[in-house]
Amino acid sequence: MSMFCYQCEQASKGSGCTVVGVCGKQPDVAALQDLLVYTMKGIAFWADKARANGVKDQEIDRFMIDGLFTTVTNVDFDPEAIAKFVTEAVRLRGKAKQLAGNYDGDVPAAAQDWDLPATLEEQVKLGELHGVKDFNVDADIHSVRELITYGIKGYAAYADHARTLGKESDEVYAFTHQALAAQLDDSLDLTANVGIALEAGRINYVTMELLNQAHVEAYGHPVPTPVQLGTKAGKGILVSGHDLKFLEELLKQTEGTGVNIYTHGEMLPAHGYPGLKKYSHLVANYGGAWQDQHKEFAAFPGAIIFNTNCIQKPSESYTDRLFTWGLVQWPGVKHMEGWDFSEVIAKAKECGNLEENPGKEILTGFGHNAILGVADKIIAAVKSGDIKHFFLVGGCDGAKPGRNYFTDFAVQAPKDTVIMTLACGKYRFNKLDFGDIGGIPRLLDVGQCNDAYSAIQVAVALADAFECGVNDLPLSMIISWYEQKAVAILLTLLHLGIKNIKLGPTLPAFVTPNVLNFLVENYNIAPIKTAEEDLKEMLG
Repeated sequence: MSMFCYQCEQASKGSGCTVVGVCGKQPDVAALQDLLVYTMKGIAFWADKARANGVKDQEIDRFMIDGLFTTVTNVDFDPEAIAKFVTEAVRLRGKAKQLAGNYDGDVPAAAQDWDLPATLEEQVKLGELHGVKDFNVDADIHSVRELITYGIKGYAAYADHARTLGKESDEVYAFTHQALAAQLDDSLDLTANVGIALEAGRINYVTMELLNQAHVEAYGHPVPTPVQLGTKAGKGILVSGHDLKFLEELLKQTEGTGVNIYTHGEMLPAHGYPGLKKYSHLVANYGGAWQDQHKEFAAFPGAIIFNTNCIQKPSESYTDRLFTWGLVQWPGVKHMEGWDFSEVIAKAKECGNLEENPGKEILTGFGHNAILGVADKIIAAVKSGDIKHFFLVGGCDGAKPGRNYFTDFAVQAPKDTVIMTLACGKYRFNKLDFGDIGGIPRLLDVGQCNDAYSAIQVAVALADAFECGVNDLPLSMIISWYEQKAVAILLTLLHLGIKNIKLGPTLPAFVTPNVLNFLVENYNIAPIKTAEEDLKEMLG
């Protein structure tokens, strides 16, 4: 095998990518990312010891979040960029060791002093030695360790967005060190590792709450907002990703320039925030989910910029007007540093015009504040029988076959049911007309993947209103997954004790039969079947 990666739903043959990543990741990038994670476990070992002595370090804490986020699927495909992270990780491992002070116990290999080879090729070879293919422990323990690692990677993305808006949590930093250091401790049994995985779910909940606070304080609570899907005559910049602070800065710098801003993918929910929708040149959402970018970007005549993950190998038809920012990078694509977007704006002005082509309008902005604002109507509709059931149908979208299930499910859901949706999985059905129940839209777009926090708040509020547990509500969760943020959210749901989750389109390749059996026995997690079968079961 020239590489091994099975951290996302696209894992080749359902078991792992061994030649090149289905996502486009090359073997050298995979090896360097493995080396980065291995080195960060060494940092965590010493940082956790230092914290036990009351010593913290902001540089180390922040680096851990950035380093983990950069290894999430579809973020950084540039080997030179990953190599810089590895070099910095080796330096910070030494710093963390110094901060830890005297320690006379056993030191795992990842935390020992070892020099980084000088050349990129030698670093790649070293990374190949420390990939996830080297299973040195019981298969089930290794499976749970991978679950923990991917959950931590997932919440690292949310922590990064929150920090961009000035919000940080020492609790998140502390657990990150503890959990990664624990992966170097072979004395921990399966039960102990499961406990760490569930704690990772709690920490993801803390992180999502922190990000929600950051968004609300900066831009206000989302409000139901119609979003145009057409185009407006003139120049344009298409923004893909998740980072709202980035969008705000771009909106400020393009105000009055004649350049319109379009959202793509997970940026759609931005239209619901008062602090962002106030910009009149935030005109529409263009296209759909990330996996359609090749055809959609080729048809968009303006400049395009990514601010977080979900990038694919660019087509030559738009590479010259494509930019990246933050942790997302692709070899040969112009990467923007800092907050000056004048080069992107200049490129947009050089490009051709978009046509005046009004399209359909869809609604977004149904965060928990908006939904709970009409909670009395919802509760009354449930009690009267007008609303029989709630479905949460959402999560990541992806390119593999089988995801038409989620469209079929939404379309076949009875007209006396309400569908909450979030993340880019919504693009499977969010342009369809579902109507309403007594003025309550049947389709409620809760927001981005991190807005699972809002969906949980709604579920908890309804449970309180009906004096029951969340698992007793007429509520079913159908989750589509693709990458590590979905893993983090799943761990949060398990931490909260939520059961009967349907997961698809396939189960994670890194989950062993025994770990899957544990999830089935304790949480009744099940893979999706057909829309007809699952609806019959859920409504029965």
